[in-house]
Amino acid sequence: MIPYGRQLIEEDDINAVVEVLRSDWLTTGPKIEEFEKAVCDFTGAGHAVAVSSGTAALHAAMAAIGIKVGNEVIVTPMTFAASANCVVYQGGTPVFADVEPDTLLLDPVRVVEKINSRTKAIIAVDYAGHPCDYDALREIADHHKIFLIADACHSIGGKYKGRKTGTLADLNIFSFHPVKHITTGEGGMITTNNAELAGRMRVFRNHGITTDFRQRQAQGAWFYEMTELGYNYRITDIQCALGISQLRKLEKWVARRQQIAGVYNMAFSGINGISHMAVRKWVSNAFHLYVIRLNGKNATRRNELFQSLRSGGIGVNVHYIPVHMHPFYWTRFGYGSGLCPVAEDASGRILSLPMFAGLSGEDVERVIEVVRSAVAN
Repeated sequence: MIPYGRQLIEEDDINAVVEVLRSDWLTTGPKIEEFEKAVCDFTGAGHAVAVSSGTAALHAAMAAIGIKVGNEVIVTPMTFAASANCVVYQGGTPVFADVEPDTLLLDPVRVVEKINSRTKAIIAVDYAGHPCDYDALREIADHHKIFLIADACHSIGGKYKGRKTGTLADLNIFSFHPVKHITTGEGGMITTNNAELAGRMRVFRNHGITTDFRQRQAQGAWFYEMTELGYNYRITDIQCALGISQLRKLEKWVARRQQIAGVYNMAFSGINGISHMAVRKWVSNAFHLYVIRLNGKNATRRNELFQSLRSGGIGVNVHYIPVHMHPFYWTRFGYGSGLCPVAEDASGRILSLPMFAGLSGEDVERVIEVVRSAVAN
């Protein structure tokens, strides 16, 4: 089975982790700051805050900007549930705006329609690795004096008009889950140019306590204070050592993903009933996912094609069921079918094909062959 995504771990990654395992610091040690600095250097962001997962990063971002009961945050429905759940964690209400038909990215026109006096922020998701239209979203956010959050969990290594993801919004979220471009096992990070927000998130990830153990040891002090309610969202030095090693290879791995996407595009362009997602000319797509859309009669056969491809050893997946269609959001907020018709229609016609840097040329050709055969039959 060729999975839709997986990690690529090499000897230098293993050696980096082993070095930390033999050190004095397994957590709250020097590798956390080193990883944060490496991400700042790579993206050009002023500050970075490492946490235990992409979900923790989203939650920390919502806490930092003060989301609370009565606030609304505009979110795309075409994403993993965490992009909306983070608003609910803080007592806020996620409001879903529909997506563009050809990219499945948050549609700025639909965003404007959802803004009211309760709106506090916009969370834009770089679906499949394609950066959103951040100029349009920034204009909207600035006009209404609200925060712009980039859920860039799919797009580290991507660019928008020459600017790297991680610098495109007030707060930018990365994930280091094993199916992402680089991994720390589990892990996440927030980048920002706002020192005050970065400080709030550092306290939030550590139970709401203003200092960590290493800082107190360096000061020769024991006293600490919990100034607000926080969470244990700390990441370990073990994970950060792996992240530092992986980050050095990110550009090479993104280039490989883009190469694979080019081969897929060429192979599928002549197959009736299949199309790939549009890529805007002003972006460099990081291709976390390679998504195809089924058209014509294939659109009614998605589940049949899914099973056929899985039987052929191709680990296809579906990204995503629109978040507002999940039972929790029906019962909690009364959302349901018809709220975001573009996303709902696309969700029934998309498949994610294998896409990761470790895919061999032979694997790519096998994927193409099995897809062609499944569609033809």
